Order: sequence, then C-alpha cells, then structure tokens
Amino acid sequence: MTICTSSFNGLGRAQAKALGHPELPIAVIPHPFGFRSRAEVHDIATRCVDDINQLLCEAVSSSAPAAVSAVERATLVEAPADFDEFYDFALARRWSDGLPLVPPTAERVERMLRHTRRAPDDVVASIAPAYGAATVERIAINAVMAGCAPELLPVLIAAVEAIVVPKFNLQSVQATTNPAAVWIIVNGPIAEKLGINGGGNCLGSGSRANATLGRAMRLIQQNIGGAYPRETDHATHGQPGKYTFCCAENEAVSPWEPLSVERGYAPDASTVTVVAALGTWSMNTHAKDKDDLLRIIADTMTFPAGSDFVHTGGEPWLILAPEHAQVLKRDGLSKIDVKRRLWEQARLAGSRLSAKDFARTQDARRAELGQIGPDTLLSISLRPEDIGVIVAGGVGAHSTYVPNCGNSRSVTCEIKP
Repeated sequence: MTICTSSFNGLGRAQAKALGHPELPIAVIPHPFGFRSRAEVHDIATRCVDDINQLLCEAVSSSAPAAVSAVERATLVEAPADFDEFYDFALARRWSDGLPLVPPTAERVERMLRHTRRAPDDVVASIAPAYGAATVERIAINAVMAGCAPELLPVLIAAVEAIVVPKFNLQSVQATTNPAAVWIIVNGPIAEKLGINGGGNCLGSGSRANATLGRAMRLIQQNIGGAYPRETDHATHGQPGKYTFCCAENEAVSPWEPLSVERGYAPDASTVTVVAALGTWSMNTHAKDKDDLLRIIADTMTFPAGSDFVHTGGEPWLILAPEHAQVLKRDGLSKIDVKRRLWEQARLAGSRLSAKDFARTQDARRAELGQIGPDTLLSISLRPEDIGVIVAGGVGAHSTYVPNCGNSRSVTCEIKP
C-alpha cells in the first residue's frame, strides 16, 4: 500500500497506474502539516491509523503487471490546419505548455528523424512519474512541437538519457513542490555548430537553439513523463525556467577547462549536462580581487531558505561571468581552488535556520556533522567538488547563482549521432 497526503492523492493514483497496479490501496492523510503543532499531528495520526491498519489487513489481488508490449509507432491524428484552432486543439489534449506549438506533421517529424542513426521505435528512456516510453520518434515529435531545428535532435536525445540516470532523481524533480526545472548545459564543438548560445543573454531570449531545446525537454517531461501541473507536478509556484532553461558554456573565453573535460570527456567531445535548477540569482559585483569576489559570492550562496543546508548538502551551481572568471584566474586560482575556497566560506550557522528546518537538519546531517547546535557551521555541499562551476555570458560584472534541488545530482552524457 501507499500512504500520501490528500494533495498528493492524484500523483499516487497516477503512479500506481503507471507501474501496473491501478488498484493499489492508498491511505490518504489530510494535508498540510506545515502549520500544525505536534499535538495536532499526533491527533491526525491517531485518527488515520485505523484506516491504515484496515488497508494493510484487507486481501488485495496483487496480480503482476501485464508484460510491456512492443512500443508502437505514433499514430496520425486529424488536426485543424488553422493556427488558432490548432492552438486550442493542442491545449485541450494537454500537449502544450500554454504557448503555441508547431504542428507535428508526419513530414516535419520525418525530417527531424533524418538527423539520428537511431530507429524511430528505439526506446531511449522511461520517463517518470508516468514512466512513458520515450522513443526516438516521440522525442522528435515533442522537438517539432517546441520549434527545434532538426539537427538539434541528437542533443535532445542525450539530454533525455541524462535525466533518467538514477542520481538525477527525476521522480522527485517532476513531482516536488520545489520550483525545479531541468537546466541543459551544452559543451563541445556542437554548441558552436548548432548556434547554442553561451555568450551574452545565454539564459534569455534571442537564440532559437537555446529556447527550443529547453522547451522540448519540458514538453517531454509533460507529454511522455506525465508531469502535468497541479496534478502530478506539484510545484508551489514553479518558475519561468520550467518553460525553457538551456545554454552552452562559453568555452572560448573561459580561463579553465570546460565542464565536459572536468568530467572526463575528451576536449573534442560534445556533451549535455542536466541540472535540477531552482532558479537564478544575479550577483552583480565589481570586486577586483579574488578574496573580495569570493567573499561576496559565498555570502550570496548562504541563504537560510536554501534546501542545500537542510538535507545532506546539495550541489549548488555558479555561472561565472567571463570578467569574474578572469579576476580569479589572474589571481592564481584554478577551478578546483575556487570550489575549495567557496566550500570553506559558504557556511551557514544552524541558528539562521527556522526552528523546524533546524530540527530536520539535526536529523538529516547528524551522520555527516555529528551533534549539530545553533553555532554549528553547515557546509553547502558534502565536498568542494560538488559545487558546479561553468563560465558563460557576455560583458559585465554579473555572475549567476543557481541553487539545485537538494536531492538531485547533475548528470553529463555524450551527444552521439
């Protein structure tokens, strides 16, 4: 059986159906708990325990889920030719993210498929929480709807492979109340070849490749993975990055090795890295020496509402502006030096957390830090190496802090034809 709160009942039902057990018993507990006292929570538990015991004792037919049949090719659907009518048609079928879509005609999908050697019915991944089969063709269909140029398909396929690696924890990323969005970072020669922007305004508008790759990923998460807003995607507010979040690293101006090389790939390899990003935080500083600059960045990273400190240490990310990276390099720091300095400085006293979060942290990080008191300095990650650093952007003294969804870890995959 499954136990969930009333707000997550829909997700529990959808998940049970996706896993082949639509009749799985679910014990539903009233939501929320956040503002209730310990006594009130105890009272709720007392009222619910009889229901839970009854469900546990009832005989439930537990036939094994039916064997998965071969994944069929996409079927043709008659759709309106008129732009406005197709817009409404797609919205009614929950294909859209709310923005207009490019109709995925057979001709457009076939043109997209010509840019990969993989067969259309090849299953690239199974996407949580609905565990839909992401075939090459279905990925191509969502890429067409997002407006991707056909040559972007191999990049998107690699990104889909990356999000299902267990340490990325896609199930949590898709269903969390956090505003988690999949941020795609592209490295290697393919970024320049396909016009994926890593320079000025790389997280903003103006680049078809950036905009459509990020948007296609969101459509895949929804249309194949079943992450429907307010149903299985429970983000409290969400964020604009859930529409699209993609950039390249600006390797040409970076003073250090690119992210792909740092992660063991050859300098001429092209890769995608996926990060469960919670948003962006602009850091505008004209600090001109390494000590001053790192102090300001570390201070910005240490905010008490960040989930990195509460759980087991996170994986925070920095997008350093080229000007800031050059200051650090000029003053003799390598990328790992930067990470080590920030890891030492980006520490938060336990007393800065709320009382409830402090209690959670005392339990969650006891094995790592021992007894945690109000004066204990909490590290932002388990190790300096867990801090992600890329160099991107254009002119100006503006770097960006990207908090990460606490229980997810980034994944890098090579882009292949």
